Amino acid sequence: MATDAQMAQVAELEVEMMSDMYRRMTNACQAKCIATAFKESELTKGEAVCLDRCVAKYLDVHEKLGKRLTSMSQGDEAALQKIAQQ
Repeated sequence: MATDAQMAQVAELEVEMMSDMYRRMTNACQAKCIATAFKESELTKGEAVCLDRCVAKYLDVHEKLGKRLTSMSQGDEAALQKIAQQ
């Protein structure tokens, strides 16, 4: 059973990982969609569409990768338990 300290540590790591993912997504999509030489104070329609698509793709890939890693981890854990029982 997880203690309060362990749960707090897990929550802290989750916040740290989400912050890192948000930072990486922001940097990647900004570099891809927004020119370094600003001509207008507002985003152009093309930039806004590009950012929307970039963020959607980034989040979709992040979700799929998370599911894949979770299933791999569960498979590894099951295999280790099976070996331990033998």
